[in-house]
Amino acid sequence: MQRYKHLWRDIIESISGTEQDFSTGRLSRAILLLSIPMVLEMVLESVFAIVDIFFVSGLGSNAVAIVGLTESMMTIIYAISMGLSAGTTAIVSRRIGEKLPRAASIAAVQSIMAGFAISLTLAIPGMIYAKDLLALMGASPKAIADGWKFTATMMGGNVVIMLLFIINAVFRSSGDAAISMRVLWAANLLNIVLDPILIYGWGPIPAFGVQGAAIATTTGRGIGVLFQLYLLFSQKYRIKLSLADFIPYPKVMIQLIRLSLGGMAQNIIATSSWIGLVRIISTFGSDVVAGYTIAIRILIFTLLPAWGISNAASTLVGQNLGAGKPERAARSAWITGLVNMVLLGLTGFLILLNPHFYMSLFIHDPVVINYGADALRIISYGYISYALGMVMVQSINGAGDTYIPMFINLICFWMIEVPVAYFLAMVLDFKQEGVYYSIVIAESAMAILGVLWFRSGRWKLKKV
Repeated sequence: MQRYKHLWRDIIESISGTEQDFSTGRLSRAILLLSIPMVLEMVLESVFAIVDIFFVSGLGSNAVAIVGLTESMMTIIYAISMGLSAGTTAIVSRRIGEKLPRAASIAAVQSIMAGFAISLTLAIPGMIYAKDLLALMGASPKAIADGWKFTATMMGGNVVIMLLFIINAVFRSSGDAAISMRVLWAANLLNIVLDPILIYGWGPIPAFGVQGAAIATTTGRGIGVLFQLYLLFSQKYRIKLSLADFIPYPKVMIQLIRLSLGGMAQNIIATSSWIGLVRIISTFGSDVVAGYTIAIRILIFTLLPAWGISNAASTLVGQNLGAGKPERAARSAWITGLVNMVLLGLTGFLILLNPHFYMSLFIHDPVVINYGADALRIISYGYISYALGMVMVQSINGAGDTYIPMFINLICFWMIEVPVAYFLAMVLDFKQEGVYYSIVIAESAMAILGVLWFRSGRWKLKKV
């Protein structure tokens, strides 16, 4: 009974916020305190896409296809954001482990400034060439005419995505993971309220159609960023900022960019391969794209909690290396990997039981449901491999060794996934199912390569 009381107390502490030093104490407790808010954060991040698809699906398969194709292009934005987040995590967690909170705060500011500058360079061409980008992705003329404003709004508002990712990485890597979770609670609540109002209209508010989903999501995330900045300037948490901090520190900026380039490259390699997969799938029609789009949203919803656990491993590795405890860093990764495999394995089993049911929650078109159910069934075969691969790659990133995952991604996604997808789908005529099998093959290869490199122990020697 006493054990359960301690467990419940730890769960409450993880959600409400903790002052725990993650380089000391029981590893199991450290993993629990970090994982719960990070899992909830990632679940909430996926809610944006789930909510958008839920409301947009009422507009038909063309609208759903536009959302799917736009999100595929937006993966480049996510890739850059996650790359900067990886560099931020490596530096901030290492400085926190070294008990240098001021140095951690300086690194956080450099990351925010870099993200803001990069996002502006992407926003303008994204808005101007929205129609051309959709045409390039294989959208039909009717779908482009109906939905290009969704794409323009999402690309133009990418700054809020960039900053939301980066600042949440600052909170996570410093040990204030509960803050990231609260920010997404606020942002998602706004999105859920605004989505149906802006898509279908309400009272004096006109119906914006599919563009309304983009306006709602951008507004929700924007309010979330303002909340983040308020907390950073409140001086109440591990990272404390003031306006005087927003000046360039060339040495720190160069170090951040160097680390982030590896993170950006690995994510661009991974996410651009998804664009290639969508391009192959688009040859089989809008119904297939719509089914795949909804299925991917469901899969992301189930996979992002596993990313949350992986982020916990990244923070623990960085902080323990900073504290001079490399063996504790290694143990934290292996334990977290085992936990992730168990949880994601159970999730995959639940999906396999009835994939049609999960699809029917979002759309009633039986053709689209069948196509999406096939995607859910096949891709979920690899869940245990995904779980282990995520933790290994994120742990290596947390050590500041961001270039090794880049090479792993290059091998798995562009030397294995895309060629295998094309061969199975187009040459062997497995069609879209061939694409789904290629995902399982590539992600399993990533798990194997990640384990082999992590076991080598070379990441322990990385200086950040």
